Amino acid sequence: MNVDRIVEAGMAVFAEVGYERLSMRLVAARLGVQAASLYYHVRNKGMLVTLMADRVAQEGLDAGTAALAGLPDDATARDRVVAQLAALRVSLLRHQGSARLLSSSPGTLGPGALGLMERLLATLADTGLPDDDAIVVADVLLSYVTGFVTQEQADPVGTTLRPEPVVPADVYPRTAALAGRFDDDAMFVRGVRQLARLVPG
Repeated sequence: MNVDRIVEAGMAVFAEVGYERLSMRLVAARLGVQAASLYYHVRNKGMLVTLMADRVAQEGLDAGTAALAGLPDDATARDRVVAQLAALRVSLLRHQGSARLLSSSPGTLGPGALGLMERLLATLADTGLPDDDAIVVADVLLSYVTGFVTQEQADPVGTTLRPEPVVPADVYPRTAALAGRFDDDAMFVRGVRQLARLVPG
């Protein structure tokens, strides 16, 4: 038994039952052991959630590293911001509930989450954005990603089977004309690019 196995089991249980029902007992049952055997490695549910959130963040950080490496040498700061956030979204979508994990653990950030924020702040600093503005912009950008993914993961039928919204065109003509125009991928990228306008240059 080790921390990595416990975190992996915790992620699997979390995906099935959610935060409220997640327990050390259920994690232990998934591993085929008694709950008491987990406490030597992970002292309680709070610590487990923190470790799970950091696992998610680290995967997002690694995905961002790969995305940045694939950019051309003349990529702008905005390009680098969009690449990081798009990679984070793809990474989060691999784990049901991961966006909630990441957004609900701000007071207990580990190396993965801190690395995400540090790199995004460094990218924003390259644009000349003042520090007081950069921290706000970074928070807005990351909140957009976690909020978007939370909404995606809450959709029980998935993006490809989602019915088109029924909007009375005679009452709401603009909404009816635009509803369902973009799928989730296109909507996310367009949203990120709009938010990236907060970044100079």
